[in-house]
Amino acid sequence: MAAKADEFVPFPVKEQLPGIHYCLTSPPPWPEAFFLGFQHYLVMLGTTVLIPTLIVPQMGGGHEEKAKVIQTLLFVAGINTLLQSWLGTRLPIVMGGSLTYLMPTISIILSERFADIIDPYERFVHTMRAVQGALIFASSFQIIVGFCGLWRIAIRFLSPLAATPVVVLTGLGLFNIGFAALARCVEIGLPALLLFVVLSQYVPHAVEKGRVIFDRFSVILTIAVIWAYAHILTVSGVYKHGSPKIQFGCRTDRAGLIGASPWIRIPYPFQWGAPSFNAGDVFAMMAASFASLVEASTVLAASRFASATFVPPSVFSRGVGWQGIGILLDGMFGTANGSAPSVENVGLLGLTRVGSRRVVEISAGFMIFFSVLGKFGSVIASIPLPIAAGLYCLLFGYVGM
Repeated sequence: MAAKADEFVPFPVKEQLPGIHYCLTSPPPWPEAFFLGFQHYLVMLGTTVLIPTLIVPQMGGGHEEKAKVIQTLLFVAGINTLLQSWLGTRLPIVMGGSLTYLMPTISIILSERFADIIDPYERFVHTMRAVQGALIFASSFQIIVGFCGLWRIAIRFLSPLAATPVVVLTGLGLFNIGFAALARCVEIGLPALLLFVVLSQYVPHAVEKGRVIFDRFSVILTIAVIWAYAHILTVSGVYKHGSPKIQFGCRTDRAGLIGASPWIRIPYPFQWGAPSFNAGDVFAMMAASFASLVEASTVLAASRFASATFVPPSVFSRGVGWQGIGILLDGMFGTANGSAPSVENVGLLGLTRVGSRRVVEISAGFMIFFSVLGKFGSVIASIPLPIAAGLYCLLFGYVGM
């Protein structure tokens, strides 16, 4: 019998998160989408600059090689983001460099077979070719697991009770990276974190007029203010007598990217030469490829922030397969790192409450554009890392939430 009008009828259960302003297929207006896409580009820049900064000097490369690797990593990240958006999970996910691949890459760099190479550039090229070969072989694992449906079978046993701690640990497990990078220069990292928290969490509730600006563009506002503040500290001579570590982490003129970057350069496959293959390198990188499947669990968080339905196992498996294609491109172009869904960009979806696919596609356009126009991209990439780390400390929390 139908319930009477005066009887209590419970509300139906809702699968989507409340308060999402723009969902997967409802993009914001073009001007707003443009700035939101640029904001996603700014957020992924931190990891993109951090990875080559850590490994290129150990490989024997200088500022010029570091600038080329950053450009290549940006270029391939833009292509992988578009592939994942068009052919993979079709969710608003940014595919960027993954810190999971750092350990096997460093083990290749410290290999004894490169210790006898005296010329730094020659050692850089040989090491890069070895990393390329390992990435090309490691990509086959995710391609086979994804496109052959093996991951689809495994995902069928992933209940919400099991998925929740995986996603939480993926987000909160990166806090040690955010706070460690922030501590490199507390003078600008801590103000960046505090200002970001105030602008994104408190100002929107206190200011009714213009609330949308602080609600959605707090990342751009924070970076602009703290970057200007860091530049004032630099030109005023505050770090003049600081240690080399403080000079590199705090100053806005010590990145070495602007002068080393060419005006126009298009990365191309095998630009460092033919890759070399070593069984030990391949197995180490294969283990990292398996571990990066845990980062793929951020797809579940992205689907919620985009107000999409729960990701079917077939779509999840297809996304892993295209993630493997992305790692293959990393190996072919020579990024010295593998690709995975960017956890911080998924956190930005939760912060802005804009889960539109168009916004992420625009951010991919920025990645490709600024990677080709090296001088312009290097200006933005020279943002001190502690500023980006301050943002990550909050964005990682959104994924864990």
